[in-house]
Amino acid sequence: MFEYQKMLQYPIRIKTPNPLYASIIISQYGGPDGELGASLRYLTQRFSMPYPELQGLLTDIGTEELGHLEMIGAIVYQLTRNLTPEEIKRSGFDKYFVDHTAGVYPTAASGFPFNAASIACKGDVIADMNENLAAEQKARVTYDNILRLVDDPDVCDVIKFLREREIVHYQRFGEGLRIATDKMDEKNFYAINPSFDK
Repeated sequence: MFEYQKMLQYPIRIKTPNPLYASIIISQYGGPDGELGASLRYLTQRFSMPYPELQGLLTDIGTEELGHLEMIGAIVYQLTRNLTPEEIKRSGFDKYFVDHTAGVYPTAASGFPFNAASIACKGDVIADMNENLAAEQKARVTYDNILRLVDDPDVCDVIKFLREREIVHYQRFGEGLRIATDKMDEKNFYAINPSFDK
């Protein structure tokens, strides 16, 4: 099972609430390339993964993504605490507020709620590992976009940390794809006998 440490992977101490930033960052909570979808994707794919080392990789990264989901939730919560009605209206946070008050709800910045269709699980080693590589790059781009729109250093420091973790996950999935390909090539007559096609 898991051992839960009651601390975030990276400290979050946002001094200045900003509902506009919260409405942007919420996409990494429940958007199509966010942490909820990533964690569920990897923790689902592990069941059909035929190689133990890749099952472990999916479990490790999927579990870490749950920690990142918690971090995004903490950011959104801290950005929306103690808001006045005027701040809510002025920032454009009113549409979110009407439906969710300041609760952290899995949605995209566009307002579309989380959809399980963003969890890609094919049950094919190569397809799933390539999907994971693409997913990590899409999440990195989303973090890049957040950094283009947010200038609060308390927020940006955490977003930069999360962005770097996406790059590490991309590298780990690249290693995983190489492991899978090597294991499949060992069993593939054509891959180890290229002269056969001549």
